[in-house]
Amino acid sequence: MRAVRRRRTRHKVFLNLSKEEQRTRFLKRIDLPEKNWKFSAADVGERRHWDEYQKAFSEMLSATSTEYAPWYVVPADRKWFARICAAAVLAHTLMEIDPQYPTLGEEARRDLLAAREELEAEAPDGALADPYAARRRTKGARRP
Repeated sequence: MRAVRRRRTRHKVFLNLSKEEQRTRFLKRIDLPEKNWKFSAADVGERRHWDEYQKAFSEMLSATSTEYAPWYVVPADRKWFARICAAAVLAHTLMEIDPQYPTLGEEARRDLLAAREELEAEAPDGALADPYAARRRTKGARRP
């Protein structure tokens, strides 16, 4: 029987800022001394090409968005909303790919058990051989 490999989708997020929001953010970067470091006068020059950039972005998104690797265009004028949208794309992708922890073969499992024995043998006098195992056993028990 041949193993079937599932095709994993790669999602991409494009944060789309409006021209007015960009203008507002640039002014804030100029007006607030703690944000001056974020400002570059060159950005204002590039802003003069807004329409050309928008056309290029549109062409790029159309040319590179596929069923396998779609673009999600997220309105980014409100950071809180953009973050929720990006998180939703991430959560959807994780649910879709259903990530699993890798499983170990017999040899690797034997190596783990040998390492455990060695580490437990190194416990100082009076210390638990495996403090984590002790916590697992009392999990759910009330702590004083």
